[in-house]
Amino acid sequence: MSIQRFEVGPRMSQVVVHGNTVYLAGVVAQKTAGESVTKQTEEILSIIDGHLAKAGTDKTKLLSATIYLTDIKTFGEMNAVWDGWVSAGNTPARATVEAGLAAPQYTVEIMVIAAK
Repeated sequence: MSIQRFEVGPRMSQVVVHGNTVYLAGVVAQKTAGESVTKQTEEILSIIDGHLAKAGTDKTKLLSATIYLTDIKTFGEMNAVWDGWVSAGNTPARATVEAGLAAPQYTVEIMVIAAK
């Protein structure tokens, strides 16, 4: 079975496709880093849409999502954006955890796995 990689870097690939499964690296905000959880979540979900499209799939085929928040008190703020984005009836298995992220300007990181 072949493996396809997109946006390959020296440390990781942003998207890996193996068979009919699409794995995304953790996605953080770029343009809105340092801004609100709402703004960062909106940007991250837009990036995820683009990555999934490159791999030939979309959010209706999400299998799982792991969401990292630097402050679990922002859970409701992140969920408000997530709930407006996620495909009704196609919600993935999901976990949300509080964690320190790679740099202080990041307050949200989301990683997903999808079917092709």
